[in-house]
Amino acid sequence: MDLGPFAPYFAVVEIILAIVLTALVLLQAKGTDLGGFMGGDSSSSGYRTRRGIEVTMHRATVGFSVAFFVCTLLTFVAFGQAI
Repeated sequence: MDLGPFAPYFAVVEIILAIVLTALVLLQAKGTDLGGFMGGDSSSSGYRTRRGIEVTMHRATVGFSVAFFVCTLLTFVAFGQAI
């Protein structure tokens, strides 16, 4: 399968995935909940379960990480075939 013609498209998708993944990681402040990120007080210091938007953001981060990895591999293969 010749992926060479798709190389520029893979590169654009990879940039978009990198921006989204960076935003998702930065929104997840370690040890605080979403309210603590916005300036609220987070008094819980131990392990706690994720709930609501936090679990959704965690799952989205994992999904985008996998998509970024696959896209990176495809981009390397596509640019290797384009040369």
